[in-house]
Amino acid sequence: MFERALVCTDFTDGLYRLASFVPSLAASGIKHIVFLHAVAVPEQQIPRQDDKRLVQVRDRLMARMGEIPDQIEVKVEVAWGKPVEAILSAIKTYQSDVVVLGTSTSNLLSEKLFGSTSIALCQKITVPILMLRPELICALTNEELDLRCRHLFRYLLIPYDASEASQYLVQQIARLTQAHPAGSPERCLLYTVVADVGRDPAIRTYKLQAAQENLLAVQPSLEAAHITVKAEVAQGDPVLQVLAAAIDEDITAIATSSRTVGKLIEYSISSFTGDILRRSCHPVLYFPPEKP
Repeated sequence: MFERALVCTDFTDGLYRLASFVPSLAASGIKHIVFLHAVAVPEQQIPRQDDKRLVQVRDRLMARMGEIPDQIEVKVEVAWGKPVEAILSAIKTYQSDVVVLGTSTSNLLSEKLFGSTSIALCQKITVPILMLRPELICALTNEELDLRCRHLFRYLLIPYDASEASQYLVQQIARLTQAHPAGSPERCLLYTVVADVGRDPAIRTYKLQAAQENLLAVQPSLEAAHITVKAEVAQGDPVLQVLAAAIDEDITAIATSSRTVGKLIEYSISSFTGDILRRSCHPVLYFPPEKP
């Protein structure tokens, strides 16, 4: 599905462990990996190259790699400055087509007060981000992490509500999977949640039928990309239902897209994608919307 990955680690998120599984990532279709460690520098301080720090980081990561398969190229980079700017610069330099990033549980208020690299990145990035909970990566054994790296996108949960963002999400997944490259999704759960519509059974029936029709209309585009599709409509709170479905269906990642993540509008109108990013224990594959 992706061939050029940028793995960002601050050595507290567990993502540095992925350096031990380069062959596993290669088996998932990755051909080029950059491990990026960004060192935050206070605004009043001028960033300066620290060759000693660079050597320490490179040695720490390279010591985990062992023998690197011929079919994959691996680089290590240390950047000084704001993490978001360092990540965007590395994407441009190495032409990365996916970013792997650790993200911790937080709420909207704490993000506004203290900042969030992952949420800030969602507003500026042009390539997908795979967000992984540090708690997940740190808890997996080597055997489990090896398997996880081989099947990062095997079974995707795709929340779908017929909105512009969800239509775009389906289009992007179908496009990336069309040629069926290594590491592409094999299965997906196309999932619509109808929120509480009151006690009127007629309204409830109408909304459930409309949701089912929307799923049937979009399902062929994913099947044409060689993905086995399970379409399902549920009732209740969209975020809670999606999180529960991810557990029940043995999902490897939740895919999502949004134009409002991290923006001020979230203070007045809750963002489904924002809530999923902040609350999901499962990996989240975020597709940024097309830039105007």
